[in-house]
Amino acid sequence: MPHKIKTRKGLNIPLKGKAEKILIQSKLNNSLVALKPTDFPSFTPKAALKEGDKVQAGSVLFFNKYKPEVKLTSPVSGTLKRIVRGERRKILEFVIEPDGNQDYVSFNPGNLAELSREQVINLLLESGVWPFIRQRPFDVIANPQDQPKAVFISGFDSSPLAPDYDFIMNDQETDFQKGIDVLSKLTNGKIHLTVNGAYPVSKVYSSVKGVELNSIAGPHPAGNVGVQMHHIDPINKGEVVWHVNPQDVLIIGRLFTKGVFDASKIIALTGSEVEKPRYYKTVLGTSIDSFVNGNVSKEGNLRYISGNVLTGTRIVNDGYLGFYHNQITVIPEGDDYEFFGWALPGFKKFSTSRTFFSWLMPGKEYRMNANLHGGKRPFVFTNEYEKVLPMDILPVYLLKAIMVEDIDQMEALGIYEVGEEDFALCEFNCTSKIPVQQTLRKGFDLMIRETS
Repeated sequence: MPHKIKTRKGLNIPLKGKAEKILIQSKLNNSLVALKPTDFPSFTPKAALKEGDKVQAGSVLFFNKYKPEVKLTSPVSGTLKRIVRGERRKILEFVIEPDGNQDYVSFNPGNLAELSREQVINLLLESGVWPFIRQRPFDVIANPQDQPKAVFISGFDSSPLAPDYDFIMNDQETDFQKGIDVLSKLTNGKIHLTVNGAYPVSKVYSSVKGVELNSIAGPHPAGNVGVQMHHIDPINKGEVVWHVNPQDVLIIGRLFTKGVFDASKIIALTGSEVEKPRYYKTVLGTSIDSFVNGNVSKEGNLRYISGNVLTGTRIVNDGYLGFYHNQITVIPEGDDYEFFGWALPGFKKFSTSRTFFSWLMPGKEYRMNANLHGGKRPFVFTNEYEKVLPMDILPVYLLKAIMVEDIDQMEALGIYEVGEEDFALCEFNCTSKIPVQQTLRKGFDLMIRETS
């Protein structure tokens, strides 16, 4: 039976710079494209090609050393220009120079209705589309050998300046339905599609078949799949749930419709420092330079983020869009300090408490920066985390259990249910300046080592 959920805990951060609903077609031959192994936690990459090799869209670039069936393929055709390495020769990026022709590797999906689950999985693995399917617990690429009890799709994003999926998904009902049909082959359980209960359901979601359509209303993080799982079908020890982004469902659908890895997607360029926030049609892994050059403020240092301000990855101004990101955000760096800033009334400063008089203007949007406003402090219980986490979990105690590597306590306190994005507001709200998401990932890595 469909669920209707109302959450009260959370926080909508009122940032300036939401993208206007204007779609611009970007040109592939003007920008480099890269896949970054660092986008995949608990993934050890091994290169399948060498620098200078020609690639097609769908050619294997690298694979998981310990699960070689899990492959990542090129989103464009062209030349593997360079393999960027970091400390201890860790692979950071596979950079491709597109040729502008978009020549595809051809896959044969056949008749989906006649395919077995194993055949569907094999095609997803061979094409490089499998990594779009992620799992809880631990928020990593799904294990193709697992049988998930359910698949979750969040039909909207509630994070700051998030793209509007109703706009992005418009007129793509056919590919979305095909993607849902493919996912239904992978589980004997339900496919939960959750929409924003505060708005009418879009045509793409209301017309889709084979899903249980749920609704959730409330402030961020209501759009997170982790929060939706918690309220609809919680994860217990030993259980696995998979989740997929709506745009990635489209890519899965196009694979079984066209027989190619079509990695095109629509992203939002957002942030207070963007002069013309817009939507762009491009491919995953594209360089952001063509979007931001001449379209951002020239005053002060800027921070470029692949993703949103809470969970995104910091990149340079010619860096690359992350594998799972549908948004680029540009905000001030915040490395300019003001004298007695803490003692001023703060009409232009946002605060989750009533520290500044800005609380008298609830509809105001803010130009916020990346300044932490202080360093680490004692990690004490303040009840600030609980105000923004709509889950029946004790976040402070869970994080402390991770810090002391108490696996039994980590299990008892709900580590199987959560992902880093679910705790992102806790980090934003943290008076102790604790790297909450980084700490949570350390806990995930420990659990994977101990339980594998």
